[in-house]
Amino acid sequence: MLPFSRFEARTIFKLSGPIVLAQLTQTLMYFVDTVMAGRVSALDMAAIAVASGLWLPVMLTLQGLLLALTPIIAQYFGSKKTEPVTHYTLQGLYLGLALAASLFVVMQFADHLLDLLNMEAELREKTSLYLTFVSYGLFPAAGYMVMRNLFEGIGNTKASMWISFVGILVNIPANYVFIYGKLGMPAYGGAGCGIATSLVLLAMFLAMLVYGWFSRSTAPYRFWPARLTPDFKAIWQVIRIGTPIALSIFFEVTLFACIPLMIVHLGPVVVAGHQVAHNYSAIVFMIPLSLGMAATIRVGHLVGERNLQALRTAISTVLIVAFLLAACIAAFTYLMRFQVPQIYSKDAEVLALAAGIMVLAALYQLSDAIQVVSACALRGMKITKPVLFITLIAYWPIGFGLGAVLGLTDWLVPAMGVKGFWTGIIVGLTVAAVLLFWLLQHSLRRFERDGLPLDLADQHQSGPAGV
Repeated sequence: MLPFSRFEARTIFKLSGPIVLAQLTQTLMYFVDTVMAGRVSALDMAAIAVASGLWLPVMLTLQGLLLALTPIIAQYFGSKKTEPVTHYTLQGLYLGLALAASLFVVMQFADHLLDLLNMEAELREKTSLYLTFVSYGLFPAAGYMVMRNLFEGIGNTKASMWISFVGILVNIPANYVFIYGKLGMPAYGGAGCGIATSLVLLAMFLAMLVYGWFSRSTAPYRFWPARLTPDFKAIWQVIRIGTPIALSIFFEVTLFACIPLMIVHLGPVVVAGHQVAHNYSAIVFMIPLSLGMAATIRVGHLVGERNLQALRTAISTVLIVAFLLAACIAAFTYLMRFQVPQIYSKDAEVLALAAGIMVLAALYQLSDAIQVVSACALRGMKITKPVLFITLIAYWPIGFGLGAVLGLTDWLVPAMGVKGFWTGIIVGLTVAAVLLFWLLQHSLRRFERDGLPLDLADQHQSGPAGV
């Protein structure tokens, strides 16, 4: 039986509460984009769905690689070392800006990928314009992510919550101006959301800098580091830890994001129906994801403190909490499967399809919660390579592969269309949950048997010996 601690539960809720609000607020921006574009037409909503299939993997790959800073900083914070925190933050900023520049260049060639898809001409035009506009947001996004990882690594999760409110305050009026053509601006429709997103990312980065300058939590770290030039050894450590994280996130995100690309030939109604269910799922996913992010912070602190008993208790507690919350989310999703889609669209065909997909979305909540919390706890211990291999196998050959077979072929059953892809997702996430939970327990047993490494914060390995 997994041990449960009320103290650890309170600690996790204290850390995850602001993260939940921050994540929900940021996801709400995407919700606002979808709803405001959907009010123009199903085609504009479909353009956001297709563009997101290309933009979100790029954005989340950047975010995932920089997420290595959170466990690094958290472990130094737990061991009460301040100089490395400032040093790694600066090196993370160098790395983030270099990545943003590289990804910006790559996104300028997105039209070549769109040419490979069987898309209506107007849908392609709006999708391409959105991607052009949003690519400029990569630079402030990199800066914001580095600062957010600093705050969360030292246990200040309220910073991202307050800054996310700034984002939504910018997002709504910017969407209004550029979607509908107000204040003398052209009416770009769904493509205007790309401009709004870039402006939001810039505003959040600037707000985070101001917050960091005045926050008492960052006072011990506001000094000129001994080295201002790039430290390629430190940058390489971030890359080594962060690359598996980035790829793991990429595999999961593209599991969903590639579906619009695979079903675009079925028409805007099918893509829009998928988009409704996907957007709702992304919103409720913020709850287990936030618990997982809190687990990364708490685990990092306890590893830095070298408190193995508290580490096991904290991990088991967050898993129990995540399972219970996921059960509630699953029940709510099923009961509200007809009401939720009405928020997004007035099209009867879109509503009917979305309601059917919502039933499938309810089924994978438990597996999704266990797999994300387990992966984040492992991340806090800087065990990232095995997570990469598990997610690669579970999400793609199993999840997406089975989904493509069920959705587009008659090999096993008559082609199920978009519902076939969602069925594959359920299977893939369940496999990931089982394997990641096993890896987490295996790693804890190894630490209990062999002890924590002498200085885990300075390790360049991605897991305990033998994993």
